[in-house]
This record gives sequence, C-alpha cells and structure tokens, in this order.
Amino acid sequence: MRAEDEAEFAELVVAVSSRLVRTGYAICGDQGMAEDAVQSALISAYRNWKRVRAANSPEAYLRKMVVNQLLGWRRRKSSRMTTSMGVGAEPVHASHEVSVVEHEFVWAAVARLPARQRAVIVLRYYEGLSEAEIAETLGIRPGTVKSQSAAGIARLRTVLDEPTAPVANEGVL
Repeated sequence: MRAEDEAEFAELVVAVSSRLVRTGYAICGDQGMAEDAVQSALISAYRNWKRVRAANSPEAYLRKMVVNQLLGWRRRKSSRMTTSMGVGAEPVHASHEVSVVEHEFVWAAVARLPARQRAVIVLRYYEGLSEAEIAETLGIRPGTVKSQSAAGIARLRTVLDEPTAPVANEGVL
C-alpha cells in the first residue's frame, strides 16, 4: 500500500473505530467480541483498501463488514455466548439511579431479541440509520427491515411491559 493510502486508511480508522465498536457492542453485547469484529473488518479493509476507498461511504462499508462478521460468528454454534448489554447512549433522567436502572432494563430487553431484529433495532435507533442504509448494511430488502423492526418493537413492548426485569444473560449471540 502506498504511503498516502496508508495515511488515508489510518485517518478512517481513527475517525470510525469507536463508533464501530459501540455498534458492534450494541448488536452482540460483548465488548471483546465487538472489538474483535472491528479488528477483523479493519484487517480485511486494509487488504482490500481500493474497494473500500471506492465505496460511496467507507464508514458504511466498514459497518456492514462488522455486522456481517458478528452475524457470521453467531451462526457458528461454538461462538454462542451469554453476555449482558451494559453500555450505550445514556438518556437524561431526574436521577442517576433511575437512569442506570432504565438503561439496564432496556438493553436487557434488546438482548432478548433474535439477532436480526436486534441488529435492525440497534442500527435504526442507536445508530440512526435509514431503512435503506440498514438494508444495505445487512444485505436484506427494505421491506424485511420494516418487518424486522416492527417485530422487534412489538417484542420489546411485550418484554418491557412484563412485571419483572428481563434477564440480561439470556444468550445474546
């Protein structure tokens, strides 16, 4: 790789790595697994820099690589793990205690969703991607994004209305 390409790649890595790790974590619930997925995606992106660089949005290309890596790991039985979802965007509340409890409650509910629904919900409401961007990232049709989003939201409503808090270690990926 030429020096200017290396510099451009390094710039992209610095700009997007933390966002990619947060997205990965929100999808899988495991910090180490999220970091591994990002590292794998970056290694692949480095090897295929011309293709990544030519993409309309290199960050979106990398995000898709990370999500695909995580979903691919999920498909392999040996990679199934139980984790808790403990970090993310923190809403403003009257007290820190209320904020922590609500945060944990919602992330535990998200962790109970099937992998594709969880990915759609995270990309839509955590990352703020459009239906078209989510469809591109996950390699599915926009209609599937809509149906997975609706099903995920319906499931979240059901889980969040349950009288007891959901169990956070219910096998995220």
